[in-house]
Order: sequence, then structure tokens, then C-alpha cells
Amino acid sequence: MPERTSSSDRIREKKKLFLAREQKIVEAALELLIKENIDGVTVSKIATKAGIGKGTVYKHFLTKNEILVRIMLDYERGITKRLAEGLEKAEKGDPGAVSKAYFESRLARPERDRLVQQLEDRLTDADDVRAQLDEFSRIRRSHEDALGSVITRLIGEGILEDVPPHYHYLSCWALAQGAVELCFSKTWGEVEDMGKLLGFITSIGVTMGNRGQYHRAGDKKIKP
Repeated sequence: MPERTSSSDRIREKKKLFLAREQKIVEAALELLIKENIDGVTVSKIATKAGIGKGTVYKHFLTKNEILVRIMLDYERGITKRLAEGLEKAEKGDPGAVSKAYFESRLARPERDRLVQQLEDRLTDADDVRAQLDEFSRIRRSHEDALGSVITRLIGEGILEDVPPHYHYLSCWALAQGAVELCFSKTWGEVEDMGKLLGFITSIGVTMGNRGQYHRAGDKKIKP
């Protein structure tokens, strides 16, 4: 006789299917949002793209904003995972692993990075997803902590310039931000070797701030 499925097995399978369908909704929304204006992407469009009914979408997300903030959270959690891998490599003797993980995370899909920034601006004052936005901020701060801890150690070891740690990680942010914007530049966004260019920018980011690169010029302040 075939083995009977226990109630706990059925519950686990049902939950697995539920989560898979939820992820399908998020991926459908992401694909639409990258191609279309945020306001033009409706729950109905997302449902159609995902191949499910609109009512089914609301079993997972009460509002469109909940879908949008889920895209933001998934993205930041992905960066967290990559940074953790970079930290592990750094502990084993690869000082540039964390910076490399950061750049590769943001530049792997520049269109997604740019979208998340747009969603962040849009949802800043959205009360219906306040808890999720607070979680997003906590994750973002954890990235700063991860970069800061490695940078502090590398400064102590004489590998990086002895400047406040945030100089280093904000420089990483600025370079990555510029690279993302470059991909959408009307002047330079269509270069044929964009992938190789982003790889070159990543290699610069990994070594940026190494000891001996910073010329203080008498510690004169740069005028704004």
C-alpha cells in the first residue's frame, strides 16, 4: 500500500506552494516595473503577468505597496548574503572580497538597483508599509556595519588609508551609484562593452582607498 501523507507533510507542501506563488508574483511585478512606469503597473497587470487571478494576489499582498516594498527587501537581502560571503573570504585573507561583493551585487543588474532606489523614494512616507520600510533601513544599516568593520580592520593593518571608515564605504557607494547611472546615460548608456566596463569599475572599487593613493595636498579642504 502507498504510504499515507501525514497532515504535517500536507501543510508543508501547501506552504511551499504558497511561497512559490508569492515569489512568482514578486518576479512578475519586478519584470513589469523595470520596463514600465511605476504608476502604470497595476495589481491587475501583475496578476496577468504571473498567470493568476487578481484576487489571488491579494491573498499574498494587501496592497500594491506591499509588493513594491517586498522587491526592495529581496534586493537588500541579496546584498546581505553576498556581503556575508565576502566577509568570510576577507577573514581568510582576501582584503578586497567585501568591496567586490558590494560592487558585484549592485552592478549585476543595474536596472534593478535603479528601480529599488526609485521605489525607496516613492515609499518613504507610505504608512501602510512602515514596518517593512523600517526593516529595509535595518538591513541597509547592517551593510554599512559590515563594510565598516572590515574597513576598520584593514586600516589597522595598514592596507587602507587611515581616514574615517565612512570615507571608504561612502566612496564605494558613490562609485557604484555613478556606475548605475552610467548605464542609463543618454550619452554613454549604449556603449557596446558595458559589461566589461562595469567589471573594470568593480576592479577599481576593490583597490580604491588603498594606502598610498590619497594625496592630502596639505590637508586643504575642497571647496563646494
